[in-house]
Amino acid sequence: MQVIRGLHNLRAEHRGCVATIGNFDGVHLGHRAVFRHLHDKAQELGLPTTVVTFEPQPQEFFVPDRAPARLTRMREKLQALKEAGIDRVVLLEFNAKLARMEAGAFVQELLVEGLDVRYLLVGDDFRFGRDRQGDIQLLRQVALAHSFGIENMNTFAVAEERVSSTRIREALACGDLALAQEYLGRPYRICGRVAHGDARGRTIGFPTANINLHRKVSPLKGVYAVRVYGLSDEAWLPGVANIGNRPTIEGDSRYLLEVHLFDFNRSIYGEHLQVEFCKKIRDERRFESFDALRQQIEHDASAARDYFLAG
Repeated sequence: MQVIRGLHNLRAEHRGCVATIGNFDGVHLGHRAVFRHLHDKAQELGLPTTVVTFEPQPQEFFVPDRAPARLTRMREKLQALKEAGIDRVVLLEFNAKLARMEAGAFVQELLVEGLDVRYLLVGDDFRFGRDRQGDIQLLRQVALAHSFGIENMNTFAVAEERVSSTRIREALACGDLALAQEYLGRPYRICGRVAHGDARGRTIGFPTANINLHRKVSPLKGVYAVRVYGLSDEAWLPGVANIGNRPTIEGDSRYLLEVHLFDFNRSIYGEHLQVEFCKKIRDERRFESFDALRQQIEHDASAARDYFLAG
């Protein structure tokens, strides 16, 4: 899969494609239905598939303190798009210049001049351009003028419930991992590289792998039984994880994922892990002492072990 970063990097060889545009956060079942439809059209026309997406996501630019939690960081999203069989991704930096661009100019520069789109597929609620001026009606006018096909994809539903990134965030926030998995089409995972921490966990008998989240807000918060991929010839290793801002540590407001692996004792700094969330054990809370925290972690670890033994 080719990643093209910015309009200025579009070349003549990128012209002529079938395309779709969106955030695609989570790359859930609804998104995958769009990609399947795009693939069908690409085969019919003999053209490559192109996904146009943004970094940061528009709401993270406009309202950074109130933007929704990320389901996937960009690295995870690109991997999911690759697995979905997408040929090219045009990654646009969402900045002040792009936010000010008129809808007509966006269509002309990206779709007409940059990509020479032959077919465009968008969601049923797609809006774009300055002040969200652009909509499906504008796109249909441009499509007619430049002779390319356009279609808007209807809502994708599971059991008559609309599948959306928002609904998945809500399911994760309330600990309904099964519903999130149903809408994603896979268990929810967070990926990242193990970084050096303050080693406090080791002092109370629970060494942890500390993983930076690379997102301002996580859709999960609390303590979970987890499967960890990427460290063993075995498919996965069991563990217990805390994700949050560690309220017992004074002055530490960083959002971290800390994973304690059961019966595991080797240095893994720098390793890239995939942490799959299996069951929520409890919400995160503050403890009055590290001894109280240690006792609670013992209970959490026992609950996580029981989950894996029962499974």
